[in-house]
Amino acid sequence: MLPLLTSLFATVVLLVWMGFFMMGSLPLLVLKHDTPLDARFIRGLFNVYYVAVTLTASAAALSFAWTGNAAFAVGMGFVATLAFALRRWIVIPRMDVLRDSIPASDASIFQFRRLHVVGMVLNVTQLGTVAWSLTKLAL
Repeated sequence: MLPLLTSLFATVVLLVWMGFFMMGSLPLLVLKHDTPLDARFIRGLFNVYYVAVTLTASAAALSFAWTGNAAFAVGMGFVATLAFALRRWIVIPRMDVLRDSIPASDASIFQFRRLHVVGMVLNVTQLGTVAWSLTKLAL
């Protein structure tokens, strides 16, 4: 019983992080993204999100492995790996490059905004996938 409760708790915490980020980053689209301060704030929010998702999805993967539910363990491991990869190699490094050139170029402002939207779409996709998979959980 404890392994099942642990895995469900870790999954709920993961869903809370994903939902919080989705609801928190949506209003930030009204920012013009034309100052380095805006870009730094959004980059920091994405960074915290990816760290939180990596840790909680890893905990969920381990706890699902503990329950013997291999499919969910692999799925949560994939979510953790994706969040780690996005933070380490894709979204955050690109934001850092664009952030430095924001005041000088309108093209970098557009690219930063587009990267912000792409990050949000990836988050919503992950959130929907995790929520949908919970409907398939066999207790």
